[in-house]
Amino acid sequence: MEARCYWLGFNLVKGIGAVRLQSLVQYFGSVENAWQAEAGELLRAGLGPRVVERLLQVRQGTDLERLWERIQSQGIRMLTWEDESYPPRLREIEQPPPVLYLRGELLEEDFWAVAMVGTRRVTPYGRQVTEEIASVLAANGVTVVSGLARGVDAVAHHTALKAGGRTLAVLGSGVDRIYPPEHRALAEQIMARGALISDYAPGTPPESANFPPRNRIISGLSVATIVVEAGETSGALITAEFAAEQGREVFAVPGSILAPQSKGTNRLIANGARPLLDARDVLDVLHLSHVSQHQAARKALPVDATEAQIVTVMSEEPLHVDEIRARCGLPIEKVTAALVLMELKGMVRQVGGLQYVAVREGQADYITN
Repeated sequence: MEARCYWLGFNLVKGIGAVRLQSLVQYFGSVENAWQAEAGELLRAGLGPRVVERLLQVRQGTDLERLWERIQSQGIRMLTWEDESYPPRLREIEQPPPVLYLRGELLEEDFWAVAMVGTRRVTPYGRQVTEEIASVLAANGVTVVSGLARGVDAVAHHTALKAGGRTLAVLGSGVDRIYPPEHRALAEQIMARGALISDYAPGTPPESANFPPRNRIISGLSVATIVVEAGETSGALITAEFAAEQGREVFAVPGSILAPQSKGTNRLIANGARPLLDARDVLDVLHLSHVSQHQAARKALPVDATEAQIVTVMSEEPLHVDEIRARCGLPIEKVTAALVLMELKGMVRQVGGLQYVAVREGQADYITN
């Protein structure tokens, strides 16, 4: 049986997420060994009795090979932690989803993605702002990420497509269960110019409890999250919270203090989110003006001795530019100049406060292949 089938199996077991699956793989040596382990071994590996019982039920009641064939026949792809094409920004977050299901394609330019989220009850003001921001992002080669919901999400997807850009939709259901149903045509367009993405197995219905967790994938795929309009209890605020926890930029569009749809965004600004007053502010703050320049730089400029030396001291843990200089024993101006080019090439990424992390080899392959 293909190894992917075992990942699929664990994805069907309620109570086994990123942390528990990682522990099981470390304990048993592989996902296949973990799937085939006896109940006593699973208990010794740290699973509770109820989770073990659920795992055994899924294992005994599911024909994984047949399920995998059905998923493939629907044109659904599955990515796991072990795949180099797993989205690199998402891989950086704490407890990234072990499995992703896709309909459509992820491309190298999706590395530069910005999430746009907001209320389902979008106002004319919110619609106008969403259209303006999404148009500017798409025109500059930035992929727009959202959740296919009514309101701001749908406007963001539609506008990015209309502007000739790419867009990704993260679902709170299986990628074969489009919700809301009136967005099926939109979903087809997104698959042609982007992808539908979910960490829920195909066939999973759009239950309300699924949507808050999927918001961490929306923010995790993105270098920044923009909240256009949001009430005080809007799910968009959950996405903003995840983005902040992941070390990503959060922008909020200010609105009238009397408008219910702006109470959440105004509160975000009061709590430290960047007020978004002009669509191009996003490009300037994130250095995203014409992403094609970033792509060209990575392909055209070779790695020199300074860059090679910097790479040896970098890791996935953030390092301040002064610490990089100290470890390399190089002049600060040489280090900073090299880091600028390395970021353009996709070798490193700035995570704020002059701190940089290395982009691992698998991430570089994702970007350049």
